[in-house]
Amino acid sequence: MFHHKRDTNDTLPVDKLYAKAHDSMEHADYSAATKAYQRLIARFPSGDYNEQAQLDLAYSQYKDNQPDDAYSTVNRFIKTYPTHKHVDYAYYLRGLINFDRTGGAMERLLQRSNQAQSRRDQGYNLKSFDDFSELSRRFPDSAYTADARQRMIYLRNVLAQFEINVAEFYLRNNAYVAAADRSQYVIEHYQQAPQTGDALAILTRSYLGMDQKNLADQTRQVLALNYPDHPYLKDPKWPHAPSILRKAIPFSGHH
Repeated sequence: MFHHKRDTNDTLPVDKLYAKAHDSMEHADYSAATKAYQRLIARFPSGDYNEQAQLDLAYSQYKDNQPDDAYSTVNRFIKTYPTHKHVDYAYYLRGLINFDRTGGAMERLLQRSNQAQSRRDQGYNLKSFDDFSELSRRFPDSAYTADARQRMIYLRNVLAQFEINVAEFYLRNNAYVAAADRSQYVIEHYQQAPQTGDALAILTRSYLGMDQKNLADQTRQVLALNYPDHPYLKDPKWPHAPSILRKAIPFSGHH
């Protein structure tokens, strides 16, 4: 007669079960860690072990390529324990989850743009930027804030370059109003991004295309004052080809 072996996740006391889950996580067995943490949370619905297990579960799900589950878990933690001593890490982890869901963002921007895209295509970049921004605002002295701010710079530049790519697409197709809207968006929302010069150049060309010479002259003056070496100032037909992600600051931080 065969006896079904009981899963130790169902029998271990809370401290031993947490140790087992944590050991799995430390050894990068994120699937096993996820299962153990989930069982701990179900069996012991309150207490310090439960709270830490929720954070560790979110991280294990994130590393196990389960971003939707990880995001739900970390959001639930933030809402349930808004004053927890490690809630700053929860905000940081939430930003990381969305940051890694933007995989391929640089590659897509490097491709030649042959169609106008919606800002919704940059949804995870925007969410990640907002997540890191909230961490920076709420916890300026957190150990995670410096890294979050570096990621924000990278994301800002990616988002700005996306707008420039779309603006150039519209400009090449003589859709001057749309090109102006996109370039103005960069100027208003990403003022510190290195793409601001390109935005001013595209806006100048867009105004010329709309026969708004006075506005074009004013915008060109702003460009010349702030970006005196911009290629448009010597070449009024700039850009000749779709832009690439030539100005975004590469990110080399650690997860």
